[in-house]
Amino acid sequence: MKKLFLFIAVLFAISNLTAQIYDPVSFTTSVKEIGENKYTLVITAKIDKGWHVYSQNVPDGGPAPTSFTFQPSKNYKKTGSVVEPKGHEVDDPVFQMRIKYFEDKAVFTQNIERKSADAFTIDATVFFMVCNDNSCLPPSEKEVKFTFKKSDIPVKTEETAKAVTDTKDTDSIQNTESITKQDTTNNTTNSVSTAGTDAPKVSDNTEKTPSAADESLWTLFFFSFLGGLAALFTPCVFPMIPMTVSFFTKQSKNKAAGIRNAMMYGIFIIVIYVILGSMVTAIFGADALNALATNVVFNIVFFLLLLVFALSFLGAFEIVLPSSWLTKIDQKSEIGGAFGIFFMALALAVVSFSCTGPIVGTLLVQAASQAGIAPIVGMLGFSLAIALPFTLFAAFPGWMNSLPKSGGWLNSVKVVLGFLELALAFKFLSNADLVLQLHLLEREVFLAIWIAIFTVLAFYLFGKIQLSHDTPSTHISVGRLSLGIVVLAFVVYMIPGLWGAPLQYISGFPPAKQYSESPNGFGNAIIQNTDKTALPEGAESGPNGIPTFHNYDEGLAYAKKVNKPIMIDFTGYACVNCRKMEERVWPDPKVLAVLNNDVVLISLYVDDKRPLPKEEQVVSKITGKVLKYTGQKWSELQILKYKTNAQPYYVLMDHNEKDLNKPSAYNPDINAYYNWLQEGIGNFKK
Repeated sequence: MKKLFLFIAVLFAISNLTAQIYDPVSFTTSVKEIGENKYTLVITAKIDKGWHVYSQNVPDGGPAPTSFTFQPSKNYKKTGSVVEPKGHEVDDPVFQMRIKYFEDKAVFTQNIERKSADAFTIDATVFFMVCNDNSCLPPSEKEVKFTFKKSDIPVKTEETAKAVTDTKDTDSIQNTESITKQDTTNNTTNSVSTAGTDAPKVSDNTEKTPSAADESLWTLFFFSFLGGLAALFTPCVFPMIPMTVSFFTKQSKNKAAGIRNAMMYGIFIIVIYVILGSMVTAIFGADALNALATNVVFNIVFFLLLLVFALSFLGAFEIVLPSSWLTKIDQKSEIGGAFGIFFMALALAVVSFSCTGPIVGTLLVQAASQAGIAPIVGMLGFSLAIALPFTLFAAFPGWMNSLPKSGGWLNSVKVVLGFLELALAFKFLSNADLVLQLHLLEREVFLAIWIAIFTVLAFYLFGKIQLSHDTPSTHISVGRLSLGIVVLAFVVYMIPGLWGAPLQYISGFPPAKQYSESPNGFGNAIIQNTDKTALPEGAESGPNGIPTFHNYDEGLAYAKKVNKPIMIDFTGYACVNCRKMEERVWPDPKVLAVLNNDVVLISLYVDDKRPLPKEEQVVSKITGKVLKYTGQKWSELQILKYKTNAQPYYVLMDHNEKDLNKPSAYNPDINAYYNWLQEGIGNFKK
């Protein structure tokens, strides 16, 4: 029963994983000598399958063209402009124009004349936009370098003074800043453009992205591994351990052969589930976007999917694959050798599907909303946990004597997992309600549902409720009693939340306190800034009673009026980590004092589905489609200016919309967050 605690961690923690922006293009450089002191700089773009990068020459109103900026230097002089490959020219249905683009690989070249015999480096920047058939990523910059060693060949130096000027004059490609400013001029009525004129260099963000992505994947791997451990203690998998290990030890000529076959069996289990993860990656696309986490259809579909999984675990029906599949697989497994062992592993996956399917499905639901190889990583962690016992018990068969005997407790594990799946399902339904702002599943209703679910689970663990397929028992084990007490304590902990208690241990799962029938608690027990006359015009009482603007222009105007710095809060209604910051970090007295008194808070919800007024519906610079919703407008601002789409994302800026310090993402360290606030405010006062 102890493994059930681990699976609880799985179901709750994997929901907090944050998707990262996928990076489907990489660049490499080389230098080719073409004559005396004459060279060709070669920039090779490797483009992931399904993606394409656009030409340097794109009609107005289309996607961002590829451009190259070379750092001027007295050591070289450009000759001509960047030459691009032939590429593909098509009538693009999205941008409704004829556009040239490149797939798989694109080689760009720039000729130069060397002006110095000394060793030097040419720094260059590539600005580009990458799309696939479904979506586009925000325009991005990448820095590249070309290194020249010291030369023994003398070079002319009379033109070196002119080299910098020539380089600037011959460079016909616009850099990112000039493109952004030109777009801003063309759309002066758009608040997104007004706020996004001076985009910071991408290098600041891209240095952090790989480590953040790696951390997210490692987190997914860890919790998927825990999910695999939980799957072991189900009635479809657990009894297979001694049966399978006994088969290998008895059928093998010696112990070494038995261990080798068991290891092969475990490896094939991993291969089968990793293939499943690869299939999900192919179906969803390696570009699974952060938008999935707040997409209404996505959340409703997976609410229904997890509801089906929960009912299956509770015994309403079994999710089974066609019996003909198992028959064919069993026939193949009798062949022997590696081929037969592979089909034995496949038979385990098929036979255990009714138990492992819901767990695998839950993990894949989470992994599918992350970019890149997340489903593959998730299945690697899950299958490794499944495969390890078969190998270890084959190597040390004496350990099997310590295994508990199969019995009714296995079905109890399955039922408990069903209750947990049911609770998690309502989180997805809550996300959809939050995004649409329907107020059908407000905080009190959500908590009431969870209290009911976990109360019934506690009664089940105490033996007061039995399901039709349970084995009758006259007593309960110590482990089951202990888990029942933990669940009952969790229920008691949630009850005060109905009257406004913060519930920090599950913050981010229930809707925020302001999304409630009683935002100030039952009987206005929570002291908030509810005096409408005390609030600035256009503001409302936000999290923890902080005066909050949701209109960018109104917040900016008020900040100028009261001479305070602005804090932009890029957030989302369905953002778990946003709620954690608001419920764990912001209530700290020193942080709350700053947010109430020293800054003007503007919260921009990127998943706000309210329609934009017609006069504000402009064409996106990223996708070329019309921005119809308020959230799309704020998401566009965040992507264009800060090259990120993850929330929460906090920016401190002055009245000229210049950043006061480096923006901050999710940071549960209260002191670090407070110091970040003080740093920005201090820079504002200078």
